[in-house]
Amino acid sequence: MKVIKTTRLIITTALCISSISLSATTLEEAVDATIKTNPDVLAASNQRNAVAQEVKQAYAGYLPTIDLAIGTGWESSDNPTTRARQNRHKDVDMNRDEASINLRQMLFDGMSTKNEVRRQTARTDSRAYGVFGAAENTALEAVDAYLNVLREQQLVDLATTNLEAHERTNDQIRLRSERGVGRGSDADQSRGRVALAKANLIAEQSNLHDAETTYLRVVGLTSESLNEPQSPAELIPDSLDEAISRGLDNHPTLKSAQADVESANAQHDTALAPFYPRVDFELGATANNDLDGVDGHNNDVTAMFRLRYNLLNGGKDNARLKETGYLINEASEIRNNTHREVEQSVRLSWNALQTVSNQMEYFQLHVDSSINSRDAYQQQFGLGQRTLLDLLDSENEVFTSRQDLVNAQYDQLFAMYRILNSMGSLLQALNVVLPEAAVTLTSANQ
Repeated sequence: MKVIKTTRLIITTALCISSISLSATTLEEAVDATIKTNPDVLAASNQRNAVAQEVKQAYAGYLPTIDLAIGTGWESSDNPTTRARQNRHKDVDMNRDEASINLRQMLFDGMSTKNEVRRQTARTDSRAYGVFGAAENTALEAVDAYLNVLREQQLVDLATTNLEAHERTNDQIRLRSERGVGRGSDADQSRGRVALAKANLIAEQSNLHDAETTYLRVVGLTSESLNEPQSPAELIPDSLDEAISRGLDNHPTLKSAQADVESANAQHDTALAPFYPRVDFELGATANNDLDGVDGHNNDVTAMFRLRYNLLNGGKDNARLKETGYLINEASEIRNNTHREVEQSVRLSWNALQTVSNQMEYFQLHVDSSINSRDAYQQQFGLGQRTLLDLLDSENEVFTSRQDLVNAQYDQLFAMYRILNSMGSLLQALNVVLPEAAVTLTSANQ
């Protein structure tokens, strides 16, 4: 029986490990895994959920409060009642017992509770948009890490191909030198280029290891069997103005700033409450024994409407009202600055995409021309019309041009995802579900 259970456990564990490894084979799955496990996103989610509890705390102001008090002890009394009863000046010592229960229901508090609920709701919405923004930015970081692994894999392949090409040339030079038709300087020069190609390969392999390490930190999984993602070009707006418009409508950071303005306005309205009277309904009952030196029960039941109105508070309420007014102005300016930052982000992302897209044709032309030149130089070198230096330089030119093209291709791809992020729609484009904490209370209550 134990063997069967152990076998099942091993199989279950293997399946879990298999599912985890498969969960990062596509860009969408990698981003989804990142959002679910990234500490920054989880911290933002917990912060939002903590603030949501303050809404419940504020809503408690609508509900009645009930207080129970019970006490027992010793009392020594010397008052007109005891003196009249004793007809002498003498302290009366008795055991005193108290019990009371009081219910208070707020009827009017200057809209303090209403506005406090509104303020905490806006704060929760702001934190929810903060979760949204953290998820979007973390997703972009995951995209960057994912693409960099693929980029470095291709660069390692190019460096390997470059080394193989130099080794073939070196073999030809060595054979010619052994036959006495080559020069010793050519052999030295060829060996030097092979050494340089090996150094380049080692450097690219190191860059790949760095990219894989970064991927592991960001995504939380190893970068095995990553698939080439499809281009999101069809999701990119046709114009910069359209991209800016979408960004201003959807960006979570801007929505968070707007929610902060609403919270500041609600806080200002809450500060008006002390300028109004407070009305409560209070229901109470007491059951006391041996109070103030008098034997016997002392019980009563009350049902009261009570109005309380502060007439003077040393100017504290006026100062608080002015303070909240300034806080509204502060929140508004932060929102205005966020508006500018969102537009700047869209413009920079758009410019980056346009720049690399305009370069792509020339990078490809450089590769094609370099390959044609290298092939021609190889034939001419065989005929003695080109020097070895010409041939080696042409091979290096092919390697460099291919590197530039690969870098440009991934720069272009990342620039597209960066535009989607600047519009607040990266996760939507990748079909990745937002964390539950990113849902605002306002939208949930609609």
